[in-house]
Amino acid sequence: MAEDSLSAFRERWKEELTSRKEELLVAAPSSSREAPRRKHNSNRTGESLKTRGGGCGEDEEDEEGVGVGKPGEAATQSLSEQTEEQPKYVSIARSLLNGRTSPLLGRIQEERTRRKRQYDNTTNACIASLQQREGKMKKEEELVAQLIEDLNEVNEIPFFDIELPYELALKIFQYLTCTELGRCAQVSRAWRVLAEDGVLWFRKCTREGYHQHASVSDSPCWKSSLRDCRNSAKAVRSNWKNRVGSISQLQFELGKVLCDVSSCDNFVLAGYSSGDVRLWDTLHWDSTASYLKANGLSANTNPRPLVSHVQVNVSVAAAAYEDGCVDLWSTESGGQPLHHYQSPGRIQALALSPDSPVLVSAAGSQVRLDSANDRGYWRTVSQVQLPNPVQSLVLVPGREDQSPLAALAAGDVVYMLDPREEEPQTLHSVYGHPVTCLDAADSLVAFGVKRTGWAMHDGGNKIHVYSLETSKPAASVGNSPGDFTCINLRDAPPHLLVCGNKDRRVRVFDLRSGSSVASLYAHHLGVTSVQADDWKIVSGGGEGLVCVWEMRMNAKLWEMHNRHPVRHVRFNYGTLVTANIPDDKSPRGACITDDDLTAHRRHRGVVCHYDFSDDAVSQDHILPICRSDYTGSHGYNYNIGLAVPYDRLSASHPSR
Repeated sequence: MAEDSLSAFRERWKEELTSRKEELLVAAPSSSREAPRRKHNSNRTGESLKTRGGGCGEDEEDEEGVGVGKPGEAATQSLSEQTEEQPKYVSIARSLLNGRTSPLLGRIQEERTRRKRQYDNTTNACIASLQQREGKMKKEEELVAQLIEDLNEVNEIPFFDIELPYELALKIFQYLTCTELGRCAQVSRAWRVLAEDGVLWFRKCTREGYHQHASVSDSPCWKSSLRDCRNSAKAVRSNWKNRVGSISQLQFELGKVLCDVSSCDNFVLAGYSSGDVRLWDTLHWDSTASYLKANGLSANTNPRPLVSHVQVNVSVAAAAYEDGCVDLWSTESGGQPLHHYQSPGRIQALALSPDSPVLVSAAGSQVRLDSANDRGYWRTVSQVQLPNPVQSLVLVPGREDQSPLAALAAGDVVYMLDPREEEPQTLHSVYGHPVTCLDAADSLVAFGVKRTGWAMHDGGNKIHVYSLETSKPAASVGNSPGDFTCINLRDAPPHLLVCGNKDRRVRVFDLRSGSSVASLYAHHLGVTSVQADDWKIVSGGGEGLVCVWEMRMNAKLWEMHNRHPVRHVRFNYGTLVTANIPDDKSPRGACITDDDLTAHRRHRGVVCHYDFSDDAVSQDHILPICRSDYTGSHGYNYNIGLAVPYDRLSASHPSR
């Protein structure tokens, strides 16, 4: 029953749709004919002037063509327009009339197609936008890359190329630090060439104190050399603070008493009570120059006079004996003396220039200055007689190309001796205030003055500093109740002066302001020797103690002790030389009538060599006794090599 009613419903809808189509087809031709007729009537007036026969026939054909030939197209167009205006349920009804059981599948498919098309359009638009953005970014990157490439292709920066020559640009770069030069080297190739110039880094290296006597051609890369020097300096400073390195005692002859010691760079010179003089080259322990022979007069004297003073520099070594003889040797060849002279009395003071072959000696009030010419021949340059005996003297360093200049302290007067003048110049003189110590630098001379007044306003002992150019006072520091015993101005940092006093203190003064930089309570028997650099102080005392101090923190890093007073302290980059010299040069046990023919060890004195450098364990820095093999025998020189096989045996058998 349901199927019959459904088929009847379909038939009724078909009839309605068919009748509606016929009405549309009937209405469409009539409306389509009226339009051509109106057009034909409107054009007839204009066409009446034409030929009547041809014009009428054309009009009839036009009317007939419009009325008969075009009705289908117009009906179809009207039907399509009417269909578009129909509601959506008509399409549903049509699908039902056609027997489709799922009328919404078409709409769903169309919706899917539409959404897919919309998604594709959106995706394509996004892809196009991304491609456009990537293209823009790629274009910008290409522009930046092109700019960098253009900059790299430039051999020199236009400013330095056009406005300034290369030498002036290099002079500008020399005021930059190492960090700033590294940053400038990343700007361009031209700046990198300037920032890595070998002359620039060579000057930086020498300005910081490394390779002072080198030339530009000595190193292929001075930048790497400066980096290595800085790393090595950092390691050496750490070794100094932690007392890491090698310590050796320089002994020449057992049973002889040490009289005087001097050192310069890698050379150490020592004189003994036996009249022997020994020179050590701490870089080459087996050097042939270490054996120095005395002059014939001193060698034939029995007993031989003891050595009173020794001095050494990089080229010559000098020694003065108790009988007034003075000998000079070459540090390269050793052997026989190069120069010898005899003074009328005992030598009270002896000084050797640290950088030139100039020697000055004082025997009582007589002063003699000797110098070597270009050919190496020594001669007496000046010889003067002073009113008072000379207690101390020193040669002014840094005068290789000038006439030598010596400073002498005689009583309460300080003189300046210039060989070009007939008489020495009086630099300072205050009656009743004797000079206790003396030292000189390139353009300054400093000396300690003892105050002897009883008044409360006396002010204490002072150190006076005079300028050698103007011969006028440059600074006055001190005001200490004790006597100043030692001054070091030559080896101190610029504008600083380090001194020792009998009041047990080591002091550092700033000569620009006259203020005290450091004051250290060091030695209970007074300070006997002192030296300082930019960060540390090394001092020696009468009780035999050697102390190393941190200047900025005023703290003691470490100390070493020996029996006798410390008379000599000298250090450089990585080494330290100290000498404990006894006051008694003829102790008991040194006489031939005694049971022991040699002086006991506690009476001899000792010279210690400390090596804090990185290469302290290299083969050249090891003493000859330590380099001997275990098969040899050298008397009292203990064969340290014998420990090697026993160590291996104990290592292979731990139970032993």
